[in-house]
Amino acid sequence: MAGAGNKYQIDMCRGPLFGKIVLFSVPLMLSGILQLLFNAADLVVIGRFAPHEAIAAVGATSSLTGLIINVFIGLSIGTNVLVANYYGAKERRNVSRTVHTAILTAIIGGIFLTGAGVVLARPLLTLMGTPDNVLDKACLYMWVYFSGMPFIMLYNFGSAIMRAVGDTRRPLYFLLFAGIVNVALNLFFVLVFHMDVAGVALATVIAQGIAAWLVLRCLGQARDACRLRRRNLRIDPVILKRMLWIGLPAGIQGMFFSISNITIQSSVNSFGSLAMAGNTATSSLEGFVYIGSNAFHQTVVSFVGQNLGGGRYDRIRRSILYCMACSSVVCLVMGFGFLLDGRRLLAVYNSNPEVIAWGMLRMKVLFTTYFLCGMMDVVSGALRGLGHSVMPAVITLIGVCVLRVVWVCTVFPLHPTMGNLMLSYPITWAVTAAANGLYLYWVCRRLSRPEYGVVKRA
Repeated sequence: MAGAGNKYQIDMCRGPLFGKIVLFSVPLMLSGILQLLFNAADLVVIGRFAPHEAIAAVGATSSLTGLIINVFIGLSIGTNVLVANYYGAKERRNVSRTVHTAILTAIIGGIFLTGAGVVLARPLLTLMGTPDNVLDKACLYMWVYFSGMPFIMLYNFGSAIMRAVGDTRRPLYFLLFAGIVNVALNLFFVLVFHMDVAGVALATVIAQGIAAWLVLRCLGQARDACRLRRRNLRIDPVILKRMLWIGLPAGIQGMFFSISNITIQSSVNSFGSLAMAGNTATSSLEGFVYIGSNAFHQTVVSFVGQNLGGGRYDRIRRSILYCMACSSVVCLVMGFGFLLDGRRLLAVYNSNPEVIAWGMLRMKVLFTTYFLCGMMDVVSGALRGLGHSVMPAVITLIGVCVLRVVWVCTVFPLHPTMGNLMLSYPITWAVTAAANGLYLYWVCRRLSRPEYGVVKRA
């Protein structure tokens, strides 16, 4: 499966493993940092040049947008696993079938999500108890943001395909260019046209459109089995079924993550708009810590998937251990580093002392324990790379989502403080990481058996 694009790709089945994991993951982390910097720019612009209700409005929508789109984002994980598995097994035809099925699924899913976001925005935001002084702005942000869902889906599915064959550099370049456009448009729409939340949402849509176009152009020019041809766009039922089998549980898990976060956001809303603004600012910073967890989650999915296809079981085990160690170190270093300068960082978003005080309450609990989230994500990513998606989704549903809701409904009312509310995060990360870790240990002991070969031929 050689081609001109190989200078961007990484052979995950041969050669020094740790160095390739670092080479693969660093562009992912840089992409995550860039994405978060551009998202932070949205918040900084409206935090500095609009009333605090505007930044609270954007924060009020974050869990809700995740709830609506996570099922389809989960399918992109299924795309990653299938392409990596077939690519490692050198099954060109199945790689091509997966690529074309994934891209058409992204287009259809994006159109569906646009309609769902527009229709459900106000009812769901009202159900969450969004304050009246924030509700209209939050609805407007969601309506504009969801108009760009086809672009968001195409970028996610397209970059998943590129990651599966070891190419994490070009998506980074595309994101860098699109992000610069995003920041420039933020300032233009907010400062010149005074559009506040609508302006930052519109800038995001335009930037995502650019990123999606660049990814599709890259796939269209590929010289290997990943080449995208418009005439070959069709839904392959067999491939879609396998994509759903791997990706749908991940998407449903993400959806329930969002439901649990909506429950927590509703409790945050009860403290008022200043607490919401502080929580939103800290959540933005939290994303920078999460990149270590997420980058190595994506890394382990691709490395495990390709090595499973190539039958390199020894590299699967080492990939998991390397990714878990790297994720923990990155989360610890970034978490404590941010915490030490927390007040100054929060002041970048909003200089109101009360907003900063609320933000620090969340930061002190989460930033010291984020390595647990990293371990949880790497373990679940490894299981998905091995083709096990249902069980980790069930374990995570119970260990994170159900337990968080139970915490909010039982423990939090006994001592209704922000610190007590935030404790639900590290406790549920630890429980879920331990349970999924035991299941992964059982799966890895059985790797040498015949049924753990490449995903069944289509």
